[in-house]
Amino acid sequence: MSDYIDIIVSNIGLTDLLDVAIVAFVIYQVLVFIRETRAEQLIKGLLILLVAAFLSGIMNLYALNWILIGTMQFGVIALVVVFQPELRRGLEYVGRSNFLKKQFVDAEKEKVKGVAASITKAVDYFSTTKTGAIIILERETSLNDIVESGVVLNSDVSTELLKNIFYEGAPLHDGAVIIRNVKLYAAGCVLPLTENKELSMDLGTRHRAGIGITENSDAVALIISEETGIISMAVDGKLTRFLDIKTVEKTLLNLYLADSDTGEQFNLINLFRRKRNAEE
Repeated sequence: MSDYIDIIVSNIGLTDLLDVAIVAFVIYQVLVFIRETRAEQLIKGLLILLVAAFLSGIMNLYALNWILIGTMQFGVIALVVVFQPELRRGLEYVGRSNFLKKQFVDAEKEKVKGVAASITKAVDYFSTTKTGAIIILERETSLNDIVESGVVLNSDVSTELLKNIFYEGAPLHDGAVIIRNVKLYAAGCVLPLTENKELSMDLGTRHRAGIGITENSDAVALIISEETGIISMAVDGKLTRFLDIKTVEKTLLNLYLADSDTGEQFNLINLFRRKRNAEE
């Protein structure tokens, strides 16, 4: 037995180790990407089918084995159709180049702080007055198709402008605002609604639209409820509710600015996970 192991070890080269490391990294990234999504349940279902097909083959259950194998073959086509949003997000994730450039690299630091402060003050005002609003922060994925559904403004971001846009009698108040870099680029935009059937029935169209746009892009959505004034934020198809204004301010600053000590971009998802763990 020891001789057999020695033969295997002696035949392992540097390229073999590199090959295994790359495959392990890819599998890990796939698992991270599908965690807590519909795709996670799908993978579990596929594993059960594979095990059942394997066992039925060993036990000579020919009819069952034929049905299971046929189901998996046709299932591949069905998966592409049913999980089109997840596949699109995955390809966009692969195509992003965050490691090659810093977010908002051309924006001046003080200008960026002013934009974050203006948005924070507007969100605080909307929450206090129970004014419904949805603010989309564009990141790497272009939202030009969403912009076309609204009105292009390309204006400086200010608290008063946001108040005027989301004033109940304003013509653009029902749509979303798109923030591109340090500009309020468009208003009155129509967003795609999420198709997630597991969301609470308490969430209205505004929240479903905020989740929907983050399922199809890497944008960040700030949502203020018209009924309760509750502040929510959607990232990567996940919604975090009951945010306080301090958390919103910290999130915006870290979204726009890299950490001065490490140079790494702030991870919004980790912030929300820490918040959920603290609440639990």
